[in-house]
Amino acid sequence: MTRKLNRRGFLKLGALLGLSACSASPAKQAATSKARVVVVGGGYGGATTARYIRLLDPGIRVTLVEPNPRNLSCPGSNEVLAGWRKLDDLAIDYAHLRQNAEIEVVTAQAARIDNKNRVLALKDGGKLHYDRLVVAPGIDFRWDAIAGYDFAASQRVAHAWKAGPQTMLLRNQLRAMPDGGVVMLTVPAAPYRCPPGPYERASLIANYLQRCKPRSKIIILDAKTQFSKQALFFEGWKTLYPGMIEWLPSESEGLIEQVNVDTLTVTTHFNEHRADVLNVIPPQKAGSFAEENGLSDAGGWCPVDFDSFESTLLPRVHVIGDACIAYPMPKSAFSANSQAKICALAIVNLLNERTPSPPSLINHCYSFLAPDYAISITGVYARTTADKRLIATTTGETPMNADHAQEAHLAKNWQEHIRKDSFG
Repeated sequence: MTRKLNRRGFLKLGALLGLSACSASPAKQAATSKARVVVVGGGYGGATTARYIRLLDPGIRVTLVEPNPRNLSCPGSNEVLAGWRKLDDLAIDYAHLRQNAEIEVVTAQAARIDNKNRVLALKDGGKLHYDRLVVAPGIDFRWDAIAGYDFAASQRVAHAWKAGPQTMLLRNQLRAMPDGGVVMLTVPAAPYRCPPGPYERASLIANYLQRCKPRSKIIILDAKTQFSKQALFFEGWKTLYPGMIEWLPSESEGLIEQVNVDTLTVTTHFNEHRADVLNVIPPQKAGSFAEENGLSDAGGWCPVDFDSFESTLLPRVHVIGDACIAYPMPKSAFSANSQAKICALAIVNLLNERTPSPPSLINHCYSFLAPDYAISITGVYARTTADKRLIATTTGETPMNADHAQEAHLAKNWQEHIRKDSFG
């Protein structure tokens, strides 16, 4: 039975779960004095895993492999579209991981896993030996899923589902649109990164339009018939942006059949819609590194054992974050951070010849609708004993009569906290 959680209960529970990961200290470190862990991917999941392994057992040598010299945070990227932030505000470098956690950060692209010899080959020809490998590759897109929308098309019609140039492409198109224009977002079927993200995006674009182009409209073409925090979003849109945002679910439109980037037209099963600015969020899968190295299944995601997040397809290799199958846990930065701590503790235990304990996992997701208006959803998850599934044991949402300004304050504090907790 799933239990509902109020705000005070969530704060207490979050503190306890955080302390449980940090306070677990190995009884001995001799067994790990020469052990080496390599982490592929420097996002929230990968950085947190690397940092917490070093916190839990400084005897383990940790190497983080990431092709980019800095991380551009996806949380907060919708705020760039609204004009609240600059893109550089999202940048996080790896200096604290290098200096404070003594993690070796290698700026390179991971290429191939030789699990028999426990070697990670890099695209520049380098090789890294490991005792345990952690893969946090994030997501990639299914470019064959929507007729007319492939990688080349995305250079003209943005997905903006990875922070960076795509964010700026969409931002600039919004600013160039005349007042009275139509902004259209397409939303894929689950699973995908950040389930409430498209609806936060619609809200923050509406905030920009209300200030700068008030006669404009937003249409959301959704492959689903319901979505995360739906009632809370509807209430917020009615209060903040009456008549500006129209949500069209698949039950009224059917699925998206084609996108024409020349005419900015989307064809569904029943209708054809034309936009002045089009934002297509494509169906997704685990990052290509996972697929290329046999870590993903036929559905495109990576199955794992929830006690350690060790791959069920490749031993001694762990997969965390957006790429792994952890339903009903959503794919979010908070989930990746939570999974990373469980994975780090499990790896420390395994390298010290101890059995990992059953996990306690948590996700708490904030969404902004305006600078002083936010909503949130919480889930706590555990692994069942009988069939080893992950289940939600406790859930909760912002009450309809909540202080949304206070929720926005908490959301801003969370953004700072998770950056520090993940990257140091």
